[in-house]
Parts: sequence; structure tokens; C-alpha cells
Amino acid sequence: MNIVFLQLGSNLGVREQLLKDSILAIENRVGNIVDFSKVYESTPWRVEGQNNYLNQIIKVKTTLLACEVLSTVLNIEKQLGRIRLEKWGERLIDIDIIFYNDSIIETPELCVPHKHLHERMFVLKPLHDIVPEMIHPKYNKTIAELLKVCKDTELVKEYAL
Repeated sequence: MNIVFLQLGSNLGVREQLLKDSILAIENRVGNIVDFSKVYESTPWRVEGQNNYLNQIIKVKTTLLACEVLSTVLNIEKQLGRIRLEKWGERLIDIDIIFYNDSIIETPELCVPHKHLHERMFVLKPLHDIVPEMIHPKYNKTIAELLKVCKDTELVKEYAL
């Protein structure tokens, strides 16, 4: 059994419902969700003029390989209405693979651990909710340590559903 951490984000449409719909689809097609972070609202990272995001991290037990998880979550995004127009553009739903076991995967299609996770408070705060002592396999630091040294100043606050 594999453990994958997925980051969910939405800044268009009915954001809360899109997170719920993606969680249901992940449970049905990727694997058993064993833990959830709180939901956070954050300002867009390194872009101006977009709506705030809702973000959440989920921990999933899966029999799928990392490449199969990627293809499945991309299909879920598409089924929920995501259209990719520009990098870091607004989106109905975004599902990123943050960790896959303690693997380091660097291919043109997939980079795990996610290459920007240590720079993004909107990833580190929810990840800290569920695995503060998890060690980043590339940087050899815990999530708590990465959170302390993160220089991201974008607003990230707990969101009341």
C-alpha cells in the first residue's frame, strides 16, 4: 500500500463544493482517505488579480503507482470542469501530488515531492496539521522545520466551512 498526500485548491465557482466533490472522486478512484487537514483560505501565490483560494491536504492510501495517481487526478480535475489556459491561472479545482511515500520522482510529467511545497505556506500549513514530523526526503527537514523557515508572506488563514 502506498501513501500519497494530495493538495486540493479552488478559487473559482463554489469552492467548498469543489473541494468536497474532488474528495469524493479521489475516495472512489484513488484510494482510502485516512486524514484531512483543516481548510485554509489563501491569497494567490505570486499572481495578482485573482480570487482567494481554498486549500486542503488529504492523506490517501492507494494501490496506484505515482504515475497512475497523476493521471487519475488530472482526469478528476477535467471532470470537475478544469480547463488549463495558463500556468498558475485561476481554476475550479487543482489537485497536486505533494508526496508519494518517501519517493523522489523527477520526470517531465511529475515532480515528487512537489517542487514548490517548501516555498508555499498554503501547502505547509495544512500539511503541518496532519504530519508535522514528516521528513521531506529531498531536504531532510520536517514539515514543522520547513514551515518555520518558509519566507512566503501570502495570507493563509483557517477557513470556517
